[in-house]
Amino acid sequence: MSNSARPVTSVAHGLQLGADGGKASNHPLTVNPPTRSIPSPAEVARLAASIAPPSGWRLIVAKISHLWLVALLLLIWEFASIVAVRSSPQIGVMLPPPTAIYSAAKELLARGELVPNIVASLTRVLTAVGVAAAIGVPLGLIMGWTPRFRVAIDPLIEFIRPIPPLAWIPLSILWFGIGNVQVDFIIFLAAFFPIVLSSMAGARDVDVYLLRAGLSMGARRGDLFRTVVFPAALPMVFTGLRVGLGIGWMALVAGELVAAPSGLGYMINNARTLFRSDIILLGMVLIGVLGLVLDIVIRQISRYLMPWYNRQ
Repeated sequence: MSNSARPVTSVAHGLQLGADGGKASNHPLTVNPPTRSIPSPAEVARLAASIAPPSGWRLIVAKISHLWLVALLLLIWEFASIVAVRSSPQIGVMLPPPTAIYSAAKELLARGELVPNIVASLTRVLTAVGVAAAIGVPLGLIMGWTPRFRVAIDPLIEFIRPIPPLAWIPLSILWFGIGNVQVDFIIFLAAFFPIVLSSMAGARDVDVYLLRAGLSMGARRGDLFRTVVFPAALPMVFTGLRVGLGIGWMALVAGELVAAPSGLGYMINNARTLFRSDIILLGMVLIGVLGLVLDIVIRQISRYLMPWYNRQ
């Protein structure tokens, strides 16, 4: 027996002496190591299935299950409208139920009026927000990265930014007439400034330690902007795109309500003259759905371009 095992043996014999009333035991105290059970292949498969993310129809069900609040609100809306119509028939005109909105959608689809209006509004928003992003993102990044340029151009932007896009509608009609260009100009003004300011904040507020690390590794100013500043500013850039897109939808309705030959805002305005509140609510629902879909698309693009950011 080695020297390192003697103290353990003496302690073991001491414990046996106390347990047997002072009589030594011939069997030293032994400690059995814990046994580990090996899981069966079926248990391993069940554990892997529980850890793995859902796929196929399970993923669809998981996504739909998050819409329980929307479904609950629709049920409450339908029930409240039915009960209110029984007490006052005017409620049916003021707040029609979701089933009436669905019937209005079927009616407009049968007449071939719904899809062209959706396409017209969607095209205007994507065109105007795309132009605003193409100009606003580089401008904002340069403003955030170059203090002298920011000091020179910031007063002009802050002077134009508080002017509501609706105030430009009369001038836009005089400049561009009634049509797509006029509405695109209003949407551009609404989406441009959030994109510029968010991009500027993203480039300006880059972590100083990241910049020092790049400089210590010998990076030049252009390399530092491309490898450090631009990736660090991407989260704020996408935030500005999402905000600008939402404000762009608001400006779209305003522009189409005043002067537009087609679109969801044009459809809402025509329904107002005919007291068709179901078509008005249909246009509002479609604007919300389209805005939600575009926002989801932007978030998916940001997750693809910024996997390092979404893991934080």
